[in-house]
Amino acid sequence: MKITVRLTVSLLIAAALVSSVFSYLQVQSERETLIQELNVRANVLGESLQESIKNYLQANATVKLKRMVERFGNRARLIGIAVYDSQGVGIVTSPALQSVFQITPPKVWESISRNEKTSGIEQINGKAVHLYVIPFDEESRVLGALLLYHDASFIDTRLEGIWRTNFFRLMMHFFLIIITTVLVVRWSITGPIAQIAKWMHSLRTGKAAATIDLPRGDLLRPLAAEVALLAKSLAHARSSAEEEARLRIEAESLWTSERLKEHVKIELNGKNLFVVSNREPYMHMNVGNSIQCIVPAGGLVTALDPIMRACGGIWIAHGSGTADRETVDARNMIPVPPDEPAYKLRRVFLSKEEEEGYYYGFSNEGIWPLCHITHTRPTFGLQDWIQYQKVNQKFADALLEEISGEEAPLVLIQDYHFALLPLLIKSKRPDARVAIFWHTPWPNPEVFGICPWKQELLLGLLGADLIGFHIQFHCNNFLETVDRFLESKINWDQFSVERHGQLTSVRPFPISVAHPFETEISGAPLSSNATKETLLKKFGLSASFMAIGVDRIDYTKGIVERFQAVQRFLEKYPEYIGRFTFVELGAPSRTHIKRYHDLIAELDESADKINWSFQAKNWKPIIFLKAHHDHKTIGEYYRAADVCMVTSLHDGMNLVAKEFIATRTDGDGVLILSQFTGASRELPDSLIVNPYDIEETAEAIHQALKMEKSERRERMQEMRTVVKERNVYRWAANIITTLSHLRMPKQAPQEQT
Repeated sequence: MKITVRLTVSLLIAAALVSSVFSYLQVQSERETLIQELNVRANVLGESLQESIKNYLQANATVKLKRMVERFGNRARLIGIAVYDSQGVGIVTSPALQSVFQITPPKVWESISRNEKTSGIEQINGKAVHLYVIPFDEESRVLGALLLYHDASFIDTRLEGIWRTNFFRLMMHFFLIIITTVLVVRWSITGPIAQIAKWMHSLRTGKAAATIDLPRGDLLRPLAAEVALLAKSLAHARSSAEEEARLRIEAESLWTSERLKEHVKIELNGKNLFVVSNREPYMHMNVGNSIQCIVPAGGLVTALDPIMRACGGIWIAHGSGTADRETVDARNMIPVPPDEPAYKLRRVFLSKEEEEGYYYGFSNEGIWPLCHITHTRPTFGLQDWIQYQKVNQKFADALLEEISGEEAPLVLIQDYHFALLPLLIKSKRPDARVAIFWHTPWPNPEVFGICPWKQELLLGLLGADLIGFHIQFHCNNFLETVDRFLESKINWDQFSVERHGQLTSVRPFPISVAHPFETEISGAPLSSNATKETLLKKFGLSASFMAIGVDRIDYTKGIVERFQAVQRFLEKYPEYIGRFTFVELGAPSRTHIKRYHDLIAELDESADKINWSFQAKNWKPIIFLKAHHDHKTIGEYYRAADVCMVTSLHDGMNLVAKEFIATRTDGDGVLILSQFTGASRELPDSLIVNPYDIEETAEAIHQALKMEKSERRERMQEMRTVVKERNVYRWAANIITTLSHLRMPKQAPQEQT
């Protein structure tokens, strides 16, 4: 369509130019013809009068001469005539010309001096006129000259008519030719090209056969033949890759998207994978007059999207984009990713009241602070609890609708937003294999006992066949909590809970990122052109060392303490003033909640205070960037930074640490990591700190900047090996394998307390 529009516009522009040129040439030709006709007419009249005027002048018959001039001065288009003597002095002039020429016209002087006829078009008193001058002589002696003065305005009028008539006539002809050309091009060129492109896309995604019906006509036949050969080669390569993937599964090699795809085919026997989460992997937003598709920030999307690309299936999530409703079909479904669909996204739409109670209220003012030991008091309201139950049921209905035609479907539920969902699903579909992964830490029984509906939440979770946490410590806390508040049989050897015939296994599954991270997430290798110099130059600043933090702005991330550590570092080591800058890439979230709104103000105030204390002309210690940054931007900062600070006060895993490591293909950089993150269990080669200890964190910054290059590279190499081997595909494979091999309950669980 774009090609057709561009072709049409180009042809119209060319047609307009050609029409203009041809019209211009015809107008010039017509102008010369009309002027020549005036010259001929004036010459005929002048020569007919020349002899009589000469005789009158010789006879000094001025009265007769004047009478003749007046008689011939009122013909068609002839405004008047005038007679001049050899000195250019007017002898007689038509009445119409007496007010026109106050002095002798230059053409009269020219004619008398050269003894030649002169003519031309001139603008006199804003009107086009034709002047024609004929000298008369006697024996080579000029006696005077005759001036004929014609109205020439009709020439411009006629030429304007020619412009209009010819230009639009030519444009109409060209327009018909253009329409014919476009139709022919679409039929014989762009149509077949689009057919080939569509087939190649289907072939590339594995949805078409390797053969194609060649397009009509001979123009594209050589191209189509070559494409068909290429398709055969691609099919052969894909077959070889799948075979290699099968061999890798048997050899326990590195987990990749292809290996995961083959593994899922074996484990699920071709069945779909159903994922449920609050946050959607792709959201559509109204931006001006257009709709844009964006990837929301967050570790969950970063981790699960590559899995769904590899496995296929249906992802059910809350449709929160401003244009989400406009882009789904009648069943609220849309294929994603937009450029190369690999799975389907089903959006569940919530009312403002539902979102306020379920998400902002119970989930993020209740469960979130309850699970994170950050000294923020959780609040639980009855109305929020009602909305939480209502939304969980809403998602359950959507999921049950999607799995209605599936036998023993595999369902993977994500996070604390859906604690009730496993039981709601299993009560209707006991044959479903249900897993829920809890991305946040799980508190000890004393802390969890704060929740007024603790038993209901635990019962909902125990409806799952498998509950996953990031680390074993959280699994232990969960089992102790169940032991404290529910009547159940806990098998500490097998880490499972049995209650009313439902067996629930509890396992640690440390989540990770894709490998290679940059190509899986961004679609292409991240640019390595950005340096800390170029990145800081955008803000008019410079520094020898740059540290970064990448976070969703949340009180659990320890950003305030991080700023304080930077301040303390500069106080203890003033030689780094003017040389060290910390950049915080903070993505605002949950700003409807007062605690989050206040946190942004607190961070702004803290950064401003520290900058005011230390900053110089072209330097300041902290750059706080509040925005939703895309993967390309974050990747540039990851690669350019000397240090990455992940100092969460409490975190289930924190994928920023692993993202930083995965993007450092140069093998350099230092990671400062909180001991209260799940990642610290897997990455002992980072500089592990207590984020509450400002002095220790400040010393870690100093140690990172002073560390020898060889040590930095050795540490980074060890961490890159861990992230590479324990990537997100391995995480997904472990969950799917564990779930598919679990013993299924003999009967559906009952809701009992």
